[in-house]
Amino acid sequence: MSRISVRGFAVASATAVTTVGAVVGVASGDTLPSNDNFEATAADTTLLADIPAGQQAQVQTASLTQQADAQAYAADATAKKSAEESARLQAAKDAKAKKESAEEKVEAEAKAAKAAKAAKAAKEAKEREKEESQVASRSASRDASSFSPQGSYSVAEVQAMARQMVPGDQFQCFSNIVNHESTWNYKASNPSSGAYGLVQALPGTKMSSAGADWQTNPATQIKWGLNYMNERYDSPCGAWQFWQANNWY
Repeated sequence: MSRISVRGFAVASATAVTTVGAVVGVASGDTLPSNDNFEATAADTTLLADIPAGQQAQVQTASLTQQADAQAYAADATAKKSAEESARLQAAKDAKAKKESAEEKVEAEAKAAKAAKAAKAAKEAKEREKEESQVASRSASRDASSFSPQGSYSVAEVQAMARQMVPGDQFQCFSNIVNHESTWNYKASNPSSGAYGLVQALPGTKMSSAGADWQTNPATQIKWGLNYMNERYDSPCGAWQFWQANNWY
């Protein structure tokens, strides 16, 4: 009868341990034993021919089962290692994405703050320019006292006086109001209300704060009307905007 080595089938518990150990060592990354060591181990194991014939099939089945278990263990170990590596890579990817997202948020906030600051600076510069323009135009306007009194004034003369007293960028608004209130008649009077003059001051005596000749001097009326519009509506154009909405100012 021929003798079959354990290289074909592992037998007994010693052989099973050797087989499982070899497989487990491979799964866990250990270095396989050298050929010489393996041969020595195989030489020390029981040969199949040494097992009684009635027990050989049982021993073979047990050995194959142990080999299958060892292979399953190795597969589980490999799968676990692969899962751990995938989890590590995903965690690194998530951390990188989170960092990039945070950096983008900081950058966006910085850009928004910079834009808001620039918009605020531009708005303030525009307001300063507007104020300076208004101050310059008003300071350059001719005062009512610089006009020599006359016995009477034509519409053209009154309008010419207004052009010299009212800032250029406000004249049209001032003119619109005067057109509606008195059609440039400095002696216009409203018997029912007591309003008087170019801008229909109510009552007309209010204009005495600009000069005692308020009834006969259109320059005095223009001076008072311009001051009234500036103080109450910030400008003639502000007064005209209110007039359009309410038909009075």
